[in-house]
Amino acid sequence: MAEGKKLVIVESPTKMRSIQGYLGDGYEVLSSVGHIRDLADKKDIPADDKKAYGKYSIDVENDFDPYYVVSDRKTKTVAELRRALKSADEVLLATDEDREGEAIAWHLLETLKPKVPVKRMVFHEITKDAIQSAVGNTRELDLALVDAQETRRILDRLYGWDVSPVLWYKVKSGLSAGRVQSAATRMIVERERERMAFVSAEYWDVEANASATGQSFSTRLVRVDGGQLARGTDFDDTGKLKKAVVVLTEQQAEALAAAVDAAGSATVSKVEAKPGTRSPYAPFTTSTMQQEAGRKLSMSAKHAMGVAQRLYEKGYITYMRTDSVALSTQAIQAARSQAVALYGDSAVPLKPRVYKSKSKNAQEAHEAIRPSGDTFRTPSAVASGLDRDEQRLYDLIWKRTVASQMSDAKYETTTVTLEADAAGQKAEFTASGTVYTFRGFLEAYEEGRDEKRNSQDKADDQSLPAVAVGDEVGMSDAVAKGHRTTPKPRYTEASLVKALEEHGIGRPSTFASTIGTVIDRGYATKRGQALVPTWLAFSVVRLLEQHFADLIDYDFTAALEDDLDAIARGEQNRVEWLRSFYYGSESQVGLRQVVDNLGEIDARALNSTRITDTATLRFGKYGPYLEVADPANPEAKPRIVNVPEDLAPDELTAEKAQELVDAPVAGDRVLGENPENRKIVVVKDGRFGPYVQENDPVSEDDSVDTATGEVVDKPKKKSAKKDAAPKPRTASLLRSMSVETIDLATALKLLSLPRIVGADPESGEEITAQNGRFGPYLKKGTDSRSLESEDQIFDITLEQALELYAQPKYGARKASSALKEFDADPVSGKPIRVRDGRFGPYVTDGETNVTIPRGQTPDEITFEIAVQMLADKRAKGPATKRGKKAPAKKAPAKKAPAKASAKRRTERAQRDEVTDAEKAAARSAAAKKAAATRAANAAAKAKASS
Repeated sequence: MAEGKKLVIVESPTKMRSIQGYLGDGYEVLSSVGHIRDLADKKDIPADDKKAYGKYSIDVENDFDPYYVVSDRKTKTVAELRRALKSADEVLLATDEDREGEAIAWHLLETLKPKVPVKRMVFHEITKDAIQSAVGNTRELDLALVDAQETRRILDRLYGWDVSPVLWYKVKSGLSAGRVQSAATRMIVERERERMAFVSAEYWDVEANASATGQSFSTRLVRVDGGQLARGTDFDDTGKLKKAVVVLTEQQAEALAAAVDAAGSATVSKVEAKPGTRSPYAPFTTSTMQQEAGRKLSMSAKHAMGVAQRLYEKGYITYMRTDSVALSTQAIQAARSQAVALYGDSAVPLKPRVYKSKSKNAQEAHEAIRPSGDTFRTPSAVASGLDRDEQRLYDLIWKRTVASQMSDAKYETTTVTLEADAAGQKAEFTASGTVYTFRGFLEAYEEGRDEKRNSQDKADDQSLPAVAVGDEVGMSDAVAKGHRTTPKPRYTEASLVKALEEHGIGRPSTFASTIGTVIDRGYATKRGQALVPTWLAFSVVRLLEQHFADLIDYDFTAALEDDLDAIARGEQNRVEWLRSFYYGSESQVGLRQVVDNLGEIDARALNSTRITDTATLRFGKYGPYLEVADPANPEAKPRIVNVPEDLAPDELTAEKAQELVDAPVAGDRVLGENPENRKIVVVKDGRFGPYVQENDPVSEDDSVDTATGEVVDKPKKKSAKKDAAPKPRTASLLRSMSVETIDLATALKLLSLPRIVGADPESGEEITAQNGRFGPYLKKGTDSRSLESEDQIFDITLEQALELYAQPKYGARKASSALKEFDADPVSGKPIRVRDGRFGPYVTDGETNVTIPRGQTPDEITFEIAVQMLADKRAKGPATKRGKKAPAKKAPAKKAPAKASAKRRTERAQRDEVTDAEKAAARSAAAKKAAATRAANAAAKAKASS
């Protein structure tokens, strides 16, 4: 870098390239690729410091001083930044303007220790005007924001490292607890508990078609003889009524329907018309964007944030981590201008709309999420530069922003009440219809809705004919309709984000990673969009509620967030607050005191849930199961009954538990005898899936149930010494096969694998077809080729196999196209692509390949994530070749020197040299000695016997 240039450090390589183009040759823009250092691992702490920092990498006795280290994968990045710093006359720290970004800037400052002036550069969108304006309006580093982020990091380390081990020992190894994660898990579990305790109630009503002036419309019975009919909202969660209403039985409802049909007409008793208005929604915050992306685009919170990150870094939207709903003056004008251009002058009100966040901790310095620039680009104008998900999310953000400045929608709701004589009873029906007289903002956007409870009670909107009081209308097709009350719907990612925000727990920018952790730890699974808690989550939450009640109390967790905000505003001292949290104070019990005084924890009770008087759900090493006691013999060992993995906790009712208990026990089904070795072939359903197995012929101690084909073992006598028996031959069933339908012939074909296809005429190597973990494939020595179907294992010929081997291993057979393409990697300079390989999707720059971890989808991979994955892989170095063992380490005493002189090699050869004659003489002497020993032993034995 030439003298006099300014060094600009950003977080993201994508930002780096965009900003470099806006700033020109007087600047060098480099990326830190996120954080360059973090709290040290225990192994990275020097021996002299282990006593103070060893447990948490935090000295809790000396102002909670953290021990930071530069991560291994960032040493090259730091070296590059130091190189650039040597010839810079000024440093601009241009990381994001939030706590995390401020902390990254501080860590850069602490690590690089620049001797030139340092300024903080901030911006909320990556456009030429915004970047050039940011260069001219720098500020100092905000140490209060740094303190808040550091406090959060220390808090999370103390919380997680003190609480998580309790979960390992009492529930299951590998679990974790976290400030926001645990509260979110508790919410999901509490909702499931409510569903489990819910008692459904039944109620009936009548629906009928009415017709007037040649137009028909649907009506619903609401009152009988003046008494209000029951609706779902009239029942509580125990199935009891909350107020006095009329509850029709099925017979009563059917009788009323028949009577209305018989009457054939009704009279209009009331017509009400009420005008109304609807106002547009505020522009997106991080939270509302995640919710809408989930509702409308079926994106997870994590996926939505990844797509938004790409849009921001490419310069299409403003910063996507914000809890502010405010728009700049330029953005308001851009939205109004676009609304007028698209929908006419009446589309916007006379005065611009101004929004203010309801959250007291909202950071108003940020704008809401909106299209970037002073003039918004329409979705069609940017489509060519975006992938599918980016287009969909940009369209959502653009519509929401434009609609936020548009006029109110105006409508009129008309409700018609009809009276019919139903065999002497006065039956009142109603029908409603809404007509929009002015759509306003609805021309551009309407917000999605979460699933609502008892939604079956809501009448469908419809067009109604013009009728007046006293008019007679026809009534027909009356039908009795039965309904059942419904429990609260499970949380979706969108509704959980909303609930966390409403409780003030966590930050919207962290919700995506929090929900991801909850799922990755096995605390919840997704069924469609719903988050279903696992029994593991029940055990974890039960332990936390009993022994760490404060830590997962919603108000306490929200108060922690308020305190972190106070630290960020400079109103709270970091050290004093941490000391109160950890050691306790007059107002709270410290974490250390709670952990040190846990007392005895009954792990068995924690992992148990009573389902019936005799059946208890337990969570064990391999998952949930039912432990069923014998009421006739309480002292007997309980019976174990497996619980299906896809059975949600609220579905394990007493009736379902009894059904599982009463189900016949599935044993090994005998398929027949292998004619080659006379062994019995059975099919089993094992822990890792169905398989067939060869067993020894049925002995006298075994019998076969002729009805089911099941092998029944009789008690065997214990032998004094158990001989090690060879393992029986097994083979997994193919995906197209099932335990119920597989026959003996198919089982024998599976057991015969791998199948020899033939020998390669050129090399003579044997080619085999077999089934593997990743599907069917051919193998020739160490070279393999995937097969397109399982049937090919048994059908492929030698000629077809040779044809496959003649083609390139990773091409030619099918078109190879990247799932995603990014810009060039900053290290290799080559384009980064996400591809779908034999072992699943992976990231590559043509030189380094990295498999995408399980649980993460290609859609969630951003350019930054891809760069980091490649950097991590390079840091690990080359892997050992598959199929080759690493060389065994020799004992130090026998290890030869790296280099030996000629003299030492000669001496060693002379010392070790032994001639054939000397060897023969040595063997002869040894033989004579052995013969003499045998003779002496024989003489001694003869003497003793005489």
